[in-house]
Amino acid sequence: MKRFFSMAALVALTAGGAASQAAAATATAALDTNSAYVWRGLTFNDGFVLQPSIDVSANGFALNVWANYDLDDYNGLVEENQFSEVDLTASYAFKLGAVDASVGIVEYTFPTTYPTANDGSPKEVKNTAEIFAGLAYDLGRGFVVSTKLYYDIDEVNDFYVTAGLGYSYGINDKTTLGLSGLISYAGQDFAQFYTVNDTVDGGFFNYALTASVKYMATEACGITASINYTDSMDDNVLPSENVDTTVFGGISLTYTF
Repeated sequence: MKRFFSMAALVALTAGGAASQAAAATATAALDTNSAYVWRGLTFNDGFVLQPSIDVSANGFALNVWANYDLDDYNGLVEENQFSEVDLTASYAFKLGAVDASVGIVEYTFPTTYPTANDGSPKEVKNTAEIFAGLAYDLGRGFVVSTKLYYDIDEVNDFYVTAGLGYSYGINDKTTLGLSGLISYAGQDFAQFYTVNDTVDGGFFNYALTASVKYMATEACGITASINYTDSMDDNVLPSENVDTTVFGGISLTYTF
C-alpha cells in the first residue's frame, strides 16, 4: 500500500506541461524512515520501517515504484529485515478547468503473510490491483480540497474513497509547513478483506491528521519531518484490534534529477 496519506499529505496534482512542447522527464528518488507502517488506518507494522521509492514523470504521465522494508517484526507475521511489500503505480495527471485531476492503476505485491486471520493463524495476502481517480481544487491562501476514489479490480472488487483538506505555508524560501486531514469511506468487501473479519460492515473507515515541515537544502535535495495521527471512525467497520498504532512519525529524504 502506498505510504499513509503520503501516508497522509493532501497534495494538489498538476498537469504535465503544454501540449505544444514536450517536457523533459524528471525523476525523484525518496527514502522514508517511519516509526510504524500504517495504511488507511490499518497497522501493518508498529515498529520502524524503511520505505524507498522512485518516481519518473513527463507530460502528466508518471511511473512509481515503492517498497516497505521492515526493520522490526510484527506479531510474528512480519519478520524483521525483509521487504514485505512492493507497489507499482502508473498514473496520468491533467486539468479539468480549474481542477487538477488524476487517474491511474496500482499493483500491490506482498511477499509475506499478514494480517492475522480470525483464528490467530497467518493469512496470505495475495497480490491485488486498484484503479483510482482523484480531484483537487486550490481554494487559495494555501488551502487545497481533494477527493480520491480507489476501486480494487482483483482480489477485493470493492471501493475506498477519501475526502480531505490540506494547507501549506511557506515559512521562507526553503521551508514549508504542511497541515492536512482526511476522512474515508469503504465498502463492506474492502473492510472485511483488510481487517480479516467477515462480520464488519461498510461505512466510514478511518480519519487521519498530518503535520509536516519540508526543508529544501538545494533545488534537488529535500528533507521532510512529519507526525501523523489516525484512528477508526467506526469500530463496526474498522475494529480497534486492527489499529495498534495511532500516532507515528518519520523523516523523508528526496532527490530530484
